This record gives sequence, C-alpha cells and structure tokens, in this order.
Amino acid sequence: TKLDSAYNAESPQAENFRKVLGTLVEDVRVVLIKMADRLHNMRTLGSMPRHKQLKIAAETSYVYAPLAHRLGLYNIKTEYLDLCMKITDPENYQEIAQKLSETKRSREEYIKEFIAPLKDNLDDIGAHYEIFGRPKSIYSIWNKIRTKRVPFEEIYDLFAVRIVVDVTPEKEKLVCWQVYSIVTDVHTPIPERLKDWITTPKSNGYESLHTTVIGPKGRYVEVQIRSNRMDEIAERGYAAHWKYKGLSRHPDVYERWLDSVREILEDPNSDAVEFLGDFKSNNLFNEEVFVYTPKGDMRILPKGATALDFAFHIHTDVGYYCSAIKVNNKMVPMGYKLRNGDQVQITTNKNQKPSEDWIKMVATGKARSKIRSAMKEERRRKGEIGREALERKLGNLKVDFDRSVEQLVSQYEFPSHADLYYAIAMGELTIPEIFKTAKVDFDKDGQRHLSFVEEEKPAPVEEKPRRERKPKFTGKPRLLINGEPAEQFNYTFATCCNPVQGDDIFAYLTANAGLKIHRATCPNATNLMAHYGYRVMKAEWITTADTTFVAALKITGIDDGPGVIERLTHKISTMLGLNIRSFNIEGNEGYYEGRISLLVRNTDQLNMAIRALQNLSNVSTVVRID
Repeated sequence: TKLDSAYNAESPQAENFRKVLGTLVEDVRVVLIKMADRLHNMRTLGSMPRHKQLKIAAETSYVYAPLAHRLGLYNIKTEYLDLCMKITDPENYQEIAQKLSETKRSREEYIKEFIAPLKDNLDDIGAHYEIFGRPKSIYSIWNKIRTKRVPFEEIYDLFAVRIVVDVTPEKEKLVCWQVYSIVTDVHTPIPERLKDWITTPKSNGYESLHTTVIGPKGRYVEVQIRSNRMDEIAERGYAAHWKYKGLSRHPDVYERWLDSVREILEDPNSDAVEFLGDFKSNNLFNEEVFVYTPKGDMRILPKGATALDFAFHIHTDVGYYCSAIKVNNKMVPMGYKLRNGDQVQITTNKNQKPSEDWIKMVATGKARSKIRSAMKEERRRKGEIGREALERKLGNLKVDFDRSVEQLVSQYEFPSHADLYYAIAMGELTIPEIFKTAKVDFDKDGQRHLSFVEEEKPAPVEEKPRRERKPKFTGKPRLLINGEPAEQFNYTFATCCNPVQGDDIFAYLTANAGLKIHRATCPNATNLMAHYGYRVMKAEWITTADTTFVAALKITGIDDGPGVIERLTHKISTMLGLNIRSFNIEGNEGYYEGRISLLVRNTDQLNMAIRALQNLSNVSTVVRID
C-alpha cells in the first residue's frame, strides 16, 4: 500500500517520524536513546490492549527495525522483528520457538562436529580466533518459510558459524581470506554463495566474508569470517563507529549516509508522508548495486535504482539537465535498472528540465524528492503567469483583487488560490469563461465586487414518505468495532488478506470506502498502522455459523500420475464437505503446484482442511496465502 493511498492529508505518525529523524542528523545519540526506549516498549507490550499492541508493532517493524539495520544495530533490529512477530503472528512465533527448543541439543552437537576440524587447522597456523555457532532469529526463519514456501524441517541454515580473528586492521583482509581458504579446504564450498563484504562493505559499514559450505551429513552451513574490529562494528553499528573512526580502509559510510538524510530533510516542498516514503526508499534498503562513473569511480545505490537515479546521485543539476544516458557505451532509457558493474555516462543539456513522468522512472528518495520539488517550482512559476493575467483583468474592472480571488476559489471549488492561478495559466479555466457568469456589482458602501449569475435549477421532485423498516441482518459476518455492534458501521472485508472468522483482525477507516477489516498479519497492515494508527479500530468477531469466507491455499507436491486433482478435490469436497470456489494446478517434470480457493466458516475449519491435505501422500506443502 502506498503511503498516500489512505489520506491526502499529512499523517501525524509520519510527521512524528520526521521529527525523530530530524534529531538523527543533529545528534545521533538522541535517536539511539529513542530506539532503546522503543525496545523497552516492545518488551512490555503485554499489558496493553490488542489494537495498541498492533499499532506499536507496526510502527516498529516499518521504521524502527529498518533504521536499526541502517545504523548497524543488528541485535536490536533482530529483537525488534522477533517481538513484532510475537505480537502480529503469535501462533507461528510460538510454533517456531518450540521447534527451535526441541532441536537445540541436536544443533549444538552438529556445530561441535562441524567446527572440530576447523579448530585443528586454525591452531596449526597460530591464529588467535573465536569460533562459535549462532542460531538464526525466529523472524528470519519464518521469513524463509514464507518466501521459499517450505516447512521448518526443510530450512537448512537454522544457524551460522562465525569465526572472529584477533588481528590488526592492516592485516585483517589477508587473514580473513586465509581463514576462508582453511574453511573451504575442510568443507566443500558453494561458490555462488560467497559474499565479499570486506572488499566492498555494505552501505551501513558492515564488513564480513560470508560463504556457504556443505558440512557433515550433507547439510548446508553458512560461515561468517571477520576481524574483531569488523565484528564489533557489525554488532554495535554506529555505537562502535567512533572507536574505529579512521582505521577503516573505506570512506566514512555513516557520515555519507547522514548527509543523504539531511538532503531529504531540507526539501521544503515535501510533506511528512512524502518524506517518510522518500526516506525509506533512499536510506533503508538492505541490498545495493555497485556501478561506475566513466572515470572508474565506484558509486553505491539501492538495488532497483535506475540510470536517472544515478544522474541525481552524482549531482542535482546533473539530474535536472539529464538528456541522454549511456550504460556500458550503449544508449539506454532513463528508467533502465542498474546492474552490478555497469559503467554509466550522463549527457546534460541546459534546455532539458524534469517532467512528471520522471517520477515513475526513479526508485530513490533523493531523486523523487528533487523531481517533485522541480515540479512544484514549475507549477508555482506557471501559477504566477495566471495570477498576473487575472490581476490585470480585475485591475481594469477596478474590483478588489483579494476579495475577488476568494469568490472565484469558492465558486469553482479550487483547493487553493495557487490552483486557481495554475488553471488559468494552463487554459483549464479561461478569463472569458469566468466572465460569462461573473459581473461587476456594487455593495452598500459603493465598493465594486464580483457577483455570479446563478443557474436555474429544476425544482426538486417531492418524494412520498416511506415507511421505516427495521434493520435486517443480511448474512454479513457480525463484528464488534471498538466494543460496539458493527451493524451501525459501513464495513467490508479487505481483499488483500481475506480475513476468516477466527483470524486476529482490526478495522481501518478509509478515506471514502468506510471501514475495511484486515487480518493482523495482512501484508498492508504494517503500513496502515504505522502511518494512520489514529484510523485503526479494535475489531473482534461475534460467532455466527451461517456465514462463509473465502480462503486461498497454495499446494505443492509430487505428480505421481493420473488422479492428482481427483484425490485433492475428493478430500476437500466429499470428505470435508467444503465448497471449492476456484482451483488451478500446473505440473512440471513430476512436480505440481496449485492454488485453491475454499469457502469455510472459520479458521478451525480452514486449519482442519490444511491438516487433511498435508496428510495426503502426494502433497508436500500446504500454505495459506492472501
């Protein structure tokens, strides 16, 4: 959901975030304190009402967790996301936590088996090091289950092995690669999984070597190799920044990042919602793309950035006057998505200027902010032309300008004076048109002013009185909204998440479509609650057995010959007695994947269907989808 999709007005939450980030560039310690306070809030949410828990969790996952990541505060970011999941998706959280607890001993034994030969080899070269296993967070495990559509048992990298070497900054790169050589001599590496963030650190200063190897019993294991300096910065981020300032081989990434935040904050034309969207898109990206200028200088942009983003990254004027772009000596459109290793050359022309369609060609907040600012300035300039034309006409008629403008804005229902002037300049409303209905009149004091000839309206048709009808329940699922029966509200169920009776839900007041009922785990819930929490209401179900809901499932499995569809539909329709609304299945080389929509009365019935399908021999996974 886009930030501005719910309301055109500024969001109080967005304005508050803007103030918080304003303190970031003045004194980062204030933000560190704010983030510690937010962590304490998340740890103590248990006593709060459910709707407040959801609102705070949404704000945390939408802004605070990415900000912690950007400042390198990985432990805080991890705890933020785990606590958010504990609130928004308690069932999956508890299930993964329980499985991690049950498999803890076997994981620890496996880590000992994995690192034993590594220790022997590291000792042989006289390295000073620490080596240990670290479990992945509950949220990151759930994210893999959700994105890869696999069960917990098939997530191979439930933990990572970390090797931290005690070495001086001058030798750390050499020693880390030496350790990498030892690891890959002992365990078979997977070359495409090597990530070298020592040569090219992440934009938040993170440095480390990551590789995945095949360990005992054929299991994949991620290995992280870094120096003690790299490890402290990775764990403490900006908090460790000053300790090692000047020791890194790379530019001061934090200062460079803070400069980019300042640039967006200083844009006088952006409202709070625009600002937050720009800030997130430009500054909280996890992935990056590395490109080069014609002179060979490397520039880092967010993944998904375009050639036009690169122009604005170089300099605002280069972006404004960009007329042509070459990538690797070939002409490309402005919206070309940059790839690692691209060499980009910008041609400028002083006669070129930004247009509104440029907004669709950029991905970074900086470029969007600058283009939007240029568009507003162009609109203001054209509005001045319209204002001058209107001022001349009203001056000739000797009528009061300010009073007349107020009348025209009201008569034609313009949002502001500026919109009136712009419409006149662009010919959307001409001065001759205005004076077809406007004429000069005199008030009691003899002052000249405009008056408007009112159009005749047909007389209203008299309606016959209708007998009042008692409200009738039509079968719509019954709810309580803020503790009140929902029949008095205009509400519908959001199609982005299709709630089913029994789901954890909330109500969201839209701009013009009444209340929308969303699942707490809806993909759009985070944005809505983070930015428009004041529009979120508590909602709960009133049990009713005569209502059905649409629920969609994704099913994968082995295509073991004819009858796959028949077995699935027989289980659902005949054995479970559920109606199938739609069914689509595709097979490929002995494997099938299908999507099925069912009509169910509640989550109990839905979960029963999921369990029954999972018990079929040719079914691998069954996952509810939105």
